[in-house]
Amino acid sequence: MAIKYLTYPLLFRYALGFAAAVALAGTTDQNTESLRELEDLLDRARSTQLEILGDSATTAGKRSQACTPKNLTVRRAWGALNETERKAYTDAVLCLQALPGKTPTNLVPGVRSRYDDFVATHINQTLNIHYTGTFLAWHRWFTYIYEQALRNECGYTGSQPYWNWGLYASDPASSPIFDGSDYSMSGNGEYIANKGPIALTLDDYPVIYLPAGTGGGCVMSGPFKDMVVNLGPVSLPLNNGTVLSGSGFDYNPRCLKRDISAGVNSAYANATSVVNLILQNNDIWDFEMVMQGVPGSGSIGVHGGGHYTIGGDPGDDVFVSPGDPAFYLHHGMIDLVWWTWQTLDYGNRHDAISGTGTFLNNPPSPNTTLDDIVDLGYAGGGPITMRELMSINDGPFCYTYI
Repeated sequence: MAIKYLTYPLLFRYALGFAAAVALAGTTDQNTESLRELEDLLDRARSTQLEILGDSATTAGKRSQACTPKNLTVRRAWGALNETERKAYTDAVLCLQALPGKTPTNLVPGVRSRYDDFVATHINQTLNIHYTGTFLAWHRWFTYIYEQALRNECGYTGSQPYWNWGLYASDPASSPIFDGSDYSMSGNGEYIANKGPIALTLDDYPVIYLPAGTGGGCVMSGPFKDMVVNLGPVSLPLNNGTVLSGSGFDYNPRCLKRDISAGVNSAYANATSVVNLILQNNDIWDFEMVMQGVPGSGSIGVHGGGHYTIGGDPGDDVFVSPGDPAFYLHHGMIDLVWWTWQTLDYGNRHDAISGTGTFLNNPPSPNTTLDDIVDLGYAGGGPITMRELMSINDGPFCYTYI
C-alpha cells in the first residue's frame, strides 16, 4: 500500500484511530499514558522521516530508486486493518506455507514449504543474529524479505502489519491478533491445566521464571488452526523445567501450539517498557541489550517479552520461533521501536551499531561493521551490507509506520 504525502491532517486522522484503539483495549491508566507517549514519539519519528525525505529530494535524481513521501509503503498495527485486509494477509501466509521450499532437503531435511525456508534460515543463523551487532538490521531485512515473498509469490497487495504489545498487555488472548476469529492470527492453544512456569537459563546467570499462559496445547481456531509446524525443536523450554532439544532441521510435523501469557506481556512488553527503552538508552549497545534483556538483570526485554507472550511450540524456542506466523508481527514492532529510537537523534543513530558476530561474543569474534554482509540464504534477498539496512527510507527500503 503506497500513500500520498504523509500530511499532518493524515497523521492526525491516524492518531485519532490510535486513541480509539487505546480506549477499546481497556488498559490501565499508566499503560494508557505510556501508549499516548509512544504515539507522540511515533508522530515525531514520522515528522523526522518527512524532513529527511524532503532534504534528500534534491539529490533524488541521482538515485535509481528514490524513496519519497509519495511512494512510502505504510505498515500498520494489526488492529488498524479491516477484516478484508487481515484475511488477505493470513491468506498470503497460508499460500507461502503451500508453496514448495527452495532449501535443498539434503541440507535441511525437514523443509516442506517456502515458509519453512525462512524458519530454516533463522535456525541456521540464530547464534549469529541475537546479542550481536547484526541483531536489529538482520531482523529488519528478514521481515522485509518475508513481506516481499508474500507480495511477489502470493499476490499480497498489503504491507507487513505489526503487533503493538502495549495495547493489549493485560489480555493479549482477547486482542484482535489472538482472539481466534477468522480475521485474527489464530487464537491461543487448547487449555492445559496445572502447568508450571517456563525456566529460562543462560550460562551461570540466575534462572528467569516466566508465568505459564492460559493455553499450552494445539491452536484450535482461526486461519492457522490446521497449520503444520515442520522444523524444530532446537532448544524448547517446557513447563516442567526441562528443555526439549534437537537439531531443528529434521522433519518433525506437529500442530502449532501457543500458551499466551498476559503475565509475560504485562511484565516485559507493556507500553511503559517500550517508552523507557526508547527514551532511557542513548547508546546503541545499551538500547539493543535492554531490548533483548541484559543477562543477569532478571529482564527478558521487550524482545523476549513478545516472544514468550506467544509461548508454546515453536514460539518458546529462540531458534525456531519464526515457525509461528505471529513472529513477523512481533518483529514488525521491534523494527518500529528501533526506527523510532533512531529518529530521535538521526545524525548520530542512523549508522549506529555495536557488538560482534557471535551470541554475547561467544566464541570471541570481530566487531560488526557496516561493511559486513547479511545473507538470508534460501529465504531470499541475496547478500547485502549492513550499511544498506540501517534506514527504512534508504537502500532497499521505503516504508513507514503509522
